[in-house]
Amino acid sequence: MSRADLADFLRRRRESLHPDRVPAAVDPPGKRARRTPGLRREEVAAQAGISVNYYERLEQARVSHPSPEVLAALSTALRLTDAEREHVARLAGQIPPATSERRPVPAETRRMLDQLGHIPAYLVDERQDIVAWNDAAVALITDFGRIPAEDRNALKLPLLLRDMLCSAPPGEEGEFVQHTAAQLRTASARYPTDRALSELINELAARSPDFAAAWRDHDVRPRTTLRKRLHHSRLGVLDFDLQTLLLAGSNLQLVMYTATPNTPAADALTPR
Repeated sequence: MSRADLADFLRRRRESLHPDRVPAAVDPPGKRARRTPGLRREEVAAQAGISVNYYERLEQARVSHPSPEVLAALSTALRLTDAEREHVARLAGQIPPATSERRPVPAETRRMLDQLGHIPAYLVDERQDIVAWNDAAVALITDFGRIPAEDRNALKLPLLLRDMLCSAPPGEEGEFVQHTAAQLRTASARYPTDRALSELINELAARSPDFAAAWRDHDVRPRTTLRKRLHHSRLGVLDFDLQTLLLAGSNLQLVMYTATPNTPAADALTPR
């Protein structure tokens, strides 16, 4: 169990929950304005049916093993999503850590990649390491086989290919960074003993103040669609939608580059 991470998550979710979403927490006219954002600790405790003292101890990382019933009540009080509920259960040690050993990509999964044809796609594991890709991804992005294995990571690509691959179109950079931090927050709770994953998180936090700030937000809500911009040497500026699908029964995600019809990016994906 990670007491500190659980405490941090509960506090940040409480502070991010607007009182208007909890009718019992709406201040009556004339009551002194709130000094801090979000709900008060006593409001969360009342909603969850626990004592204020116990909830304060949770936020101070002073509770060893909160019960499943307490966590379920807090999850409801804090209006957590399914993904956030699972994250809380992992932080509290109610779901055993997963193993992150490398497994070969199944032949049928590689075949699926190849049969996507002109749609650039690759597979990433829980660390966002790129473990397989198709020819369309090589043609559009880069020859992944030429990148050293330790650097062949979807989150490092914008750093390695800085002149060609931007994280997102102007105005959407924050969404991409939040997505990256949320993915790694989820992975770190699922694989708490994965040293390579911890090193990647530390590296990204050291290189990117925006990532470090997003990491502190402790957001784990998944985003299945993102925008990404490429500066292609031959085709110019191209904006793509990234679709991410979790492959059932595995730790792999399929990432596909698609494009809005009648755009330069869509033309770039059209077979000639």
